[in-house]
Amino acid sequence: MEEFEREPVAPAALKPGRYFAASYAGEHVAGTEFVIGALFVSMGVGAGEVIAGLLLGNLLAVLSWVLICAPIATQTRLTLYAYLEKIAGPGFIKVYSVINGILFCVLAGAMITVSASAVRILFGIPPQVGWLPSSFAFVLIVLGVGAVVSFVAMRGFSVVARFSEVAAPWMIVMFFVGGAAMLPVIVANTASVSSISNFGDFLTLAETSIWIEKGTEAGFWHVAAFAWGANLAFHGGLGDMSILRFARKSSYAWYSSLGMFIGHFAAWLAAGIMGAGAALLLKTELASLDAGGVAFQALGAIGILTVIIAGWTTSNPTIYRSGLAFQSLHPAWSRERVTLVVGVITTIIACSPFVFSELLGFLGIMALVMAPIGGLIFSEHFLFKRLGLTRYWHSATGSALNVPALLTWLVSVGVAALLGYGLGVDVFFLFIPAWLSALVFYPLFASVMGAKAVDASALAASEQAESARQQAERDFLASQQTSGLVKSGGNKLFFGGAALSLLAAVSLGILALTSGDLEQFQSLIIWPTLSYFVFAILLVRGETAAQK
Repeated sequence: MEEFEREPVAPAALKPGRYFAASYAGEHVAGTEFVIGALFVSMGVGAGEVIAGLLLGNLLAVLSWVLICAPIATQTRLTLYAYLEKIAGPGFIKVYSVINGILFCVLAGAMITVSASAVRILFGIPPQVGWLPSSFAFVLIVLGVGAVVSFVAMRGFSVVARFSEVAAPWMIVMFFVGGAAMLPVIVANTASVSSISNFGDFLTLAETSIWIEKGTEAGFWHVAAFAWGANLAFHGGLGDMSILRFARKSSYAWYSSLGMFIGHFAAWLAAGIMGAGAALLLKTELASLDAGGVAFQALGAIGILTVIIAGWTTSNPTIYRSGLAFQSLHPAWSRERVTLVVGVITTIIACSPFVFSELLGFLGIMALVMAPIGGLIFSEHFLFKRLGLTRYWHSATGSALNVPALLTWLVSVGVAALLGYGLGVDVFFLFIPAWLSALVFYPLFASVMGAKAVDASALAASEQAESARQQAERDFLASQQTSGLVKSGGNKLFFGGAALSLLAAVSLGILALTSGDLEQFQSLIIWPTLSYFVFAILLVRGETAAQK
């Protein structure tokens, strides 16, 4: 299971586009979408502002992956940690990897808690929405879910991607049909709308009974900033170098649009609809419901499975990233064993429900802490030569710590914190000045503290070796036939069966929307789900076997 933790990914190990389409769709159509979609309902932002803000923010997120993260990942073929060590030194990477790894552990823990919130329904455990668990049985469920997630993450990028490849299409459909099935419930409780025959009817329903404007400070720009910054650690903070280093082409970063516009747009809206409907059915406040409770009201038994798998597809790659972070502390450590330890730590964190109940605030803080690293690396990778500075200058000094890099990180976070605490700027916006501050301060500090003094010829040999590696990679890829799917008869059959299963599920969602029969929908949706997973697993197994 070669993962190239310390060296560039070999050309033969690069992956085709479908791996990244599945990975982004699977990771960002996740159990936390139930949490975030419901929170937008609770925030008191109007329907029009939510829709427009999500469109803009998710577009900016996709452009960040395409223009910032993917070019650096595919040019270097290194993990974030290996490349940052090359720039900032082993002393810096030890500090950063610990902080980064802990943040990813908390994020992955939220996904595991979300999955457990669905399993708890099977055992009659009440919703866990406080800071600490109120049920020991819930803790046992979390431990079981965490064990499964950690095992998959230990297997490496290919297994993580194949898991998403199976689950992602089905999860997308489940969000769609769940939202559709819940709309009649909301219509029945809205006096101003008797049916939904056009977008105007939907918008009236949304403004009246789902995203109800409550005069809060949150608005369009808050929604846009959150949608952009929610995954800042991955794109602007370059965490997805760990994933995109396997991409044959930098353009594969456009597949992030599947995650952003299907997951962080459509799924967030669908989750908001399901949350509002679930609160009406149960005659309770939305804040008292967890993801499992919302999905169960919309999708019945399949809602439990949806939340479990949606949590897994996000926590798997997040634990994988965290394992790479901690493995970078000591190159001799086995990535598999480090990932196992990370999985154990993450599972313990997941036992406390606060990791998802406080998710929005945590994502804002995570973006703030990691944003300067992205600006710092972007600066050295793309701007140093244009500014007359020596790229990778610190490696020629022999020092274990790049002091200008450390100062840049501290000052950039300090600038953002000053704006937050001193001027009252919302935490959703602080990643922007943090990233831009690093972009400006790092070249300034580096030029004063040695980047201009280092003789560029001392690093010429390593630059030539890197250019030769890149040329060898281009030659290899040019010689390969990179077709997407293996065109065997069996795979065509499995693909057709999976597609028809999803089409049947969509048809049931439309039927529920028109008939309003939620119970019938929940009983029938089980069958296309079962048939889909049979065909999808056979399809992915066939493709994998054909590639070996």
